[in-house]
Amino acid sequence: MLMQNEITTANATQRRGRLQKALRIEWLAQTTASLCWIASVFAYGISSSGDWLQLVAGTSWLVANISGVVTTDET
Repeated sequence: MLMQNEITTANATQRRGRLQKALRIEWLAQTTASLCWIASVFAYGISSSGDWLQLVAGTSWLVANISGVVTTDET
């Protein structure tokens, strides 16, 4: 039973750490910017290969931001 409590505590600590990362102004601002970039591609339409590159760039930025919150700092 002690081992289960340790796992539960570790999971709660990881969730708090992820939430703290996600609430940092840097993460919020970058995530907002990437979402706006993606939305602008759809708002103006996808009519050329450059538009697709813009969409990939914004999406990649968003994925990088999300992975930064999901991954742990443990080595």
